[in-house]
Amino acid sequence: MAQNFSFTTEVQALVAQIPMGRVMTYGQIAALCGRPRAARIVGGIAHFGDPTLPWQRVVNKQGGLANGYPGGKIAHRKHLEAEGVSCIDEFVVDIDTLLWWPEVAA
Repeated sequence: MAQNFSFTTEVQALVAQIPMGRVMTYGQIAALCGRPRAARIVGGIAHFGDPTLPWQRVVNKQGGLANGYPGGKIAHRKHLEAEGVSCIDEFVVDIDTLLWWPEVAA
C-alpha cells in the first residue's frame, strides 16, 4: 500500500512541474516515477487525483487528448488552448514539439 501512495505522490509531484505550454505523456510520467509499464495507472491518478494540478498537460504517447478528462476531449483542448497549446488535429497536439523532459539532477 505504501508503494502505491509513494507512486501517486511522485506522479503528482512530477505533473505539478510541467511548464505551461508543454506536455508529458502518461507513459513518460510512469517511467520517470519508476514504473515504466504503469501508464494506465497514471491515467487513473489523473482521473481521481488532485484537481488543482495541471492534468491538461498530460496526453497519450501520440499526443492525443483524453476522453476521461473532466468535460472530455473538448474541455481538454480548451484548457490547453488557454495556455497557448494548439492541436495539430482536432484532438492531437504536436508531441514532437511540445514534449517536456524535466532536468535530471547531475
